[in-house]
Formats: sequence, structure tokens, C-alpha cells
Amino acid sequence: MATRELGIILHGATGGIGSFQHLRNSLAPIRAEGGLSAGGDTIMPKPLLAGRNAERLAAVAAENGGLDWTTDLDAALRNPEYPVFFDAAATHLRFGLLKRAIEAGKHIYAEKPVAPTAEDGLALLRAAEARGLKHGAVEDKLFLPGFRKLHQLVDSGFFGRIIGFRIEFGWWVFDGVAAPPQRPSWNYKKSGGGGLISDMHPHWRYIVEGMLGPIKRVAAMAWTGQTVRADESGERFGVDVEDNAHTLLEMESGARGAILASWSTRVRRDDLVAFQIDGTGGSAVAGLRRCWKQPARDTPAIRGFLMGRDADTMNVNVDYREGWQEVQGSEPYKNPYRFGWEGFIRHVAAGEPFYADLAGGIRDVQLAEACQRSAAEGRWMEMPLLRRPGAPA
Repeated sequence: MATRELGIILHGATGGIGSFQHLRNSLAPIRAEGGLSAGGDTIMPKPLLAGRNAERLAAVAAENGGLDWTTDLDAALRNPEYPVFFDAAATHLRFGLLKRAIEAGKHIYAEKPVAPTAEDGLALLRAAEARGLKHGAVEDKLFLPGFRKLHQLVDSGFFGRIIGFRIEFGWWVFDGVAAPPQRPSWNYKKSGGGGLISDMHPHWRYIVEGMLGPIKRVAAMAWTGQTVRADESGERFGVDVEDNAHTLLEMESGARGAILASWSTRVRRDDLVAFQIDGTGGSAVAGLRRCWKQPARDTPAIRGFLMGRDADTMNVNVDYREGWQEVQGSEPYKNPYRFGWEGFIRHVAAGEPFYADLAGGIRDVQLAEACQRSAAEGRWMEMPLLRRPGAPA
């Protein structure tokens, strides 16, 4: 078995997601373990950190074993030793960067959203496929331990006929005035590609469709809860994007669902996100790590809102969490972002199929666009399946 290096330009490696998830929790462990088996060889990822801040690049490179880094992206794109380009930097710059990488003949892998519009995404897809390049989009959340357990229940037929689902997500993001914010200020600026829908709905798309099949149509409402914030320098600005969105979804299967998402809500549930699926055979609810199920045979008979002194013990003292069974995982934990890197490396190095190509990333953008239009126009929006370039009409 031969060992081969695979050069990867890692753009955005100084940001939180890039440095922590993609580098420290994914590529660095693969390197530390001696590489990745693919096509009969061992593939050793060779990252080149690219960005604008030399001091931060040098620090991240040193923290991860003395990696190479550069502030000259043009030179990196010209370098044949690095056939892969990955981007996790600013959302509003991604389309232009991916376009440059494709023109340079690089295979591309990218964070979400992959493009500002679905049409822009299709242009990238056409360009990549015309050059015979591999491409992929990050779909990490589907591999969270709780969601993997929920997916296994779907695949096993536990739910019977799926009737509906609900996703509740969010927490309170401080405004930078009363307390330091937990999200960058560009998330709250239209000029920076901000907004909760464009940031989070791409994730909900692949999670929902990955488990439950195609979305048929959506209806959404969106609003801004915190209208004034302060940026990293302490300067106040008016928020011109939404930080709340409620979305209704109708699936091709006939099931209906809802996504309730907010960056201005306080958490009182088991986890930062809760995904519940209800079916004739039972229900289950998953958080980031844990999952519980209640089969139809164990479903209690709830008789409604019984009030008054004689009904106190039947209502006040009921714990509705009882009667749910925790779903146990059958595999050891692996970082969700690492799933993507292992799959994409094998895709590039050995031609193995990859579960999340650029078409999936475009579908993610399509959902965000449909929800934004629905919120603006106050009506249901269809979600037709995308036709890949070159496919028959």
C-alpha cells in the first residue's frame, strides 16, 4: 500500500469553523493517525492554510504541527501540488472564490451556502463538471450523534407512516452592547451575506430531505428580534436581516412539518436543537447527542386539560418525559465534519461516490431562497427538484 499526499488549500482556516472543526477535529486527526485508506493506498492530506492575516495564519499553522501557510491565494491556486480548494471564509465572498478555484482547475469543497443564489450555484456546477472536477458541499449536521440515531429509526421503519415533524432551534445571541456577542457581526448585515435563513436553512434542507425525502413546498415568515447591535469594534449598527424564522414544509410523501428557528430566544428544552418525528408507529425526538423514542404500544392515553382540585394529581404531577426510551448508538463517536472530509478525500483520490456534491449545496440554497421569497410575498413557494446540467428536460 503506497502513501500519497493530497494537497488541500484550506481557505478560512483562521475562523472558528475552519480552525476548530475542519482542521483541528478533522484533517489534523487524519494526519495524526497516518492518513486515510482509499483505493488501496494511504492518502495523507497536506493542508496549505490560506488567508489575509499572516499572524493568525502562522499561529493556527503552529498549533497544528507546523503546517504551511500563505497570504498569496493566487500563487496557491497556481500550485499543482494542491489540487483541492476548500472554503470556509466569509459567505459573501464564496461564489467568487469557488469560481476562481474552478478556473484554476481545482476540485472544490465548500461550507454553506455554496453560492448566493441557486442560479449562481448551477453556474459553478456547470463549470466544475465541464472541467471534470470533483465537487462537494459540507453536510455535517446529519452526522451528529442524535440525528444519526434518529435517521436509523427512520431507516428501520420504526415510525410507520410518517405524519409530521418539528425542528426547534436557537438561543439568545447577545447584541454586543449589553454583553459580547457569540456570533460575528456580518451574520446581521445583508452586505455580508447575513441572516438566519441563509445561514441555517441550508442545514435544515439536507437534514430534512436526508431523512424524510423531497420537500414539495414551503411557507415562511421572518422578522428581526434585536434591531440594534454592536460590531467587533463596538460601533452600533441597525440590523437589516432576520434573526427569527418560522417555516412550514409540505413533503412529497404527504407529511407536514415546521422549523422554528431563532437567535433571540432563551433555551428551555433538552438541547440547543430538538428534531421530533411523529408517525403511526411511534415518535422520536433527537438533540445534538441523544435521542429518545416512544413506540405506539407505549403511548399513554392523555385525556386532555383536566382542571380543578380533583384533577391536580392527574396533571400537575405528570412527567411527560417518562415512558420514552433512550436510543443507544451502535458506533463510536466521530466528529461530524470528519465524515465529510473522509468522504471527499476518498472521492478525489479514489473516485469513490460522495454523498454531498455541489448539487446538494445548490438545493440547500434553493430552500433558503424559497423561504426568503415566501416571507417577503406571504405565500407558499414550490420546491421543484433541480435539473442537473446536461440532464434531459
